[in-house]
Amino acid sequence: METIRTGAGARESVGDPGLFGPRSVTWQMHGDPMMWVAGIRALYLQALHPRAVRGVMENSDFRRDAWGRLRRTANFVGTTTYGTAEAAERAGARVRRIHRMLSATDPETGERYRLDTPDLLLWVHCAEIDSYLHVLRRSGFPLTDAQADRYVAEHRVSARLVGLDPDAVPASRADLADYFEGVRPELAAGADARAVDDFLLRPPTHPLLVPAREVLWRRVAHLAYAALPPYAHELYGRAAPAPHVVTRRLRATGTLLRRVPARLRWQLPPKHILRAMARLGPEARPAPYKVGR
Repeated sequence: METIRTGAGARESVGDPGLFGPRSVTWQMHGDPMMWVAGIRALYLQALHPRAVRGVMENSDFRRDAWGRLRRTANFVGTTTYGTAEAAERAGARVRRIHRMLSATDPETGERYRLDTPDLLLWVHCAEIDSYLHVLRRSGFPLTDAQADRYVAEHRVSARLVGLDPDAVPASRADLADYFEGVRPELAAGADARAVDDFLLRPPTHPLLVPAREVLWRRVAHLAYAALPPYAHELYGRAAPAPHVVTRRLRATGTLLRRVPARLRWQLPPKHILRAMARLGPEARPAPYKVGR
């Protein structure tokens, strides 16, 4: 198999479709700009699991390096979606290696626990997949129910990368709903969750950029929060607009962002999609209309 250089001496196998491939629902969905709103919703949701968010707080300087954490998460999703199979496996191995070394203290019981326990990994996984699917569909990305189920099932592959048994991971929207119903008694908006909430509403930035943060970022954060399920709003104790209003705002935002030329959006480093197209050819370009093919 031929290889191409992709910068910094890295080499990628020409023709390697990676773990999902251009015919997957994942390939088409993850190129959509509303993934950024979905990612913020996932952070809000993930913070409601006391042990999961405590693990973040104890093992990273969230307030100082929150942007770096967001970039690393986006890079992992981009690599596992559009990178070669080898690159995806390396990314997964790195995540598993880091998680094996980390632990945290339960804020209620004082118990010390590892961060690579299946229940915590499953919570993070399900919160992400649910957020990606929910926000994109609600903002107008065209998916049938069957295609949405296919997306959930595809991500048993990404679950394996972080150390989960794929057979123990939801494989459909119904499975996801059952999972969230079962885990709800464990959720709470404690001090750590409120710290995440405060950060997402007021992330630290240069003084000259504060007006832009107030005008642009807070609107995005409010929209991501509004897209949470009702039980999350109850836990945070902050009301959200009526569902039909949220849907209208999500659709308006999706319409606006999708008008930005894809080639321009994909120029942002590390250019996962452009690299995948260079490896596989222009027909690998992700697009919503390809989902049903």
